[in-house]
Amino acid sequence: MDTAHLGQIREKPAQFAPNGPGHLVLEVVAYAADEAASRGGGRCVITLHTDGSVSVQDDGRGTDTRVDEHGRVVKKPIMATKDLRFFDLPEAEQLPDGHPRRGMSVVAALSEWVMHTNRRRDGSWSQRYEHGVPVTDLEPVADDGTTGTCVHFLPDETLRSRCSLATDDLVRWSEHWPDLTVRLEDRRDAVDQSGP
Repeated sequence: MDTAHLGQIREKPAQFAPNGPGHLVLEVVAYAADEAASRGGGRCVITLHTDGSVSVQDDGRGTDTRVDEHGRVVKKPIMATKDLRFFDLPEAEQLPDGHPRRGMSVVAALSEWVMHTNRRRDGSWSQRYEHGVPVTDLEPVADDGTTGTCVHFLPDETLRSRCSLATDDLVRWSEHWPDLTVRLEDRRDAVDQSGP
């Protein structure tokens, strides 16, 4: 975990999430699109929940997770560390909102909480973060016969109050990735019990 990096993001939310929650959604969907491109196609579902949270669930291989030499399950630390492929690089990929991709740590740092659920062929785990800091260990979850990643997050109140999530924008932006089929579910007018 890189607390200085997370702090840098939290000090400048307008810089790192210029379109508020919408930009955070695109940061997550970009990883699903990477996975889909590597496999020749894939799907993801963006769900807008009544509590202001958003979940992005894909059907990929799941985040790289391994057992170390001590028998501990270790996940690739994408949530709480700088993604060197994108962060601070002038040539970084532009997301469909016209702003640079910086990585999943932006989502984690600028969210009150994130639940990262990871399903792989050799196991499934979930981990909770608050403002980018892991507050639980990787916890095993029951196998449901699928693989993929679900990132469920509640953007900070400052972002939610500044910008609302527009479904038209999300639908238009989702067309940016040709290998990824995106479905949007807006449950904001329904009774939703999906919190962490």
